[in-house]
Amino acid sequence: MEEQGFSGKLLKKLRLTPKTADLQDWRKFVKRLSGGKKQVKIALVGKYFATGNYVLKDSYICVIEAIKHACAFLGVTAVIQWINSNDKFDLKGYAGVVVPQGWGTKGVEGKITAVKFARENKIPYLGLCFGMQIAVIEFARDVCKLTAANSIEVDPKTKFPVIHIMPDQKKYLEAHRYGGTIRLGSWPCKITPKTILADIYKKGEVSERHRHRYEVNNEYREILEKKGLVISGTSPDGKLVEAIELPKSTHPFFVGTQFHPEYKSRPLDPHPIFVEFIKACLSKST
Repeated sequence: MEEQGFSGKLLKKLRLTPKTADLQDWRKFVKRLSGGKKQVKIALVGKYFATGNYVLKDSYICVIEAIKHACAFLGVTAVIQWINSNDKFDLKGYAGVVVPQGWGTKGVEGKITAVKFARENKIPYLGLCFGMQIAVIEFARDVCKLTAANSIEVDPKTKFPVIHIMPDQKKYLEAHRYGGTIRLGSWPCKITPKTILADIYKKGEVSERHRHRYEVNNEYREILEKKGLVISGTSPDGKLVEAIELPKSTHPFFVGTQFHPEYKSRPLDPHPIFVEFIKACLSKST
C-alpha cells in the first residue's frame, strides 16, 4: 500500500493519469506458446551451442524466439533440435531446417550438407546471414557445377569465390580495420516482384537489420540466376544481394536473407518470414 501511495503521489505530481494495462493479447500469446496441440519439428544447424554435453541454447536466442513467436501466432508448438554442424547428423524427419549466422571456417561443410539435404528433399529451408551465403555456395557447387565454390572467408584461394569482400571493403580489411568492413545496422532492401519475399512483405521495399562482412560476388550472379536461383532482394542500387530463394515450382520454401529478420520479431508481432517458414513446415509435416 505504501508503494502504491508513493506511485499515486508521483503520478499526481507529474500530472499523469494511471491506466490499467490490458494484458489480454499477452495472455493469449502465453497460452498459445506451449498450448499448441500440433508440433513442428525444426532442425537448427549451427556451431556455437555445443560445450561438452551441454547445449548453450542462448547462442541463437533471437532465432529461437522468432521461431517461437511464429509458432505461437499459428497455434502450434515448436520442437527445436540443436544440431552441431561439426558432427555427423541426420535431417530425416524434420519439417524444416534453419541455418543461422556464423563466422569463420569451423563447421562450414556440415552446414553445406544441411542445405543440400533440404534443397534436394524439398524440406523448407531458412538461411540467415551466413546461412544465406552457405545456400549460395551449395547451389554454386551442386547446381552450377562450380566445383569447390566457396567464400573467401573459408578459403581465400578458392577458384570460385561466390562469396567475397566487396572491392571498396578491401582497403579496410588489408589495414586490419575490421570494424570498417562490417555492414551493420538497418539497411533498405528492394524486393523483387513475383517472388516469395514479395508475397511475404507485400511491399516493394523494406528495412532490415544487418551484421555481416562478406557479400555475394556479383560476377557469379548471372550463372546463379541462369541455373534457377532467384535473387529476391537487393540494395536499392542493385549492387548488393539481400535475399535469395528458389521458385515455388521447384521447392516449397527455400529462402535465404543476408539480413536478420529475427532481430525484428516480437511476441505479439512475429516476423512474417518466420511465419511463412513455419506455415511451409506445417504443410510439409501433414
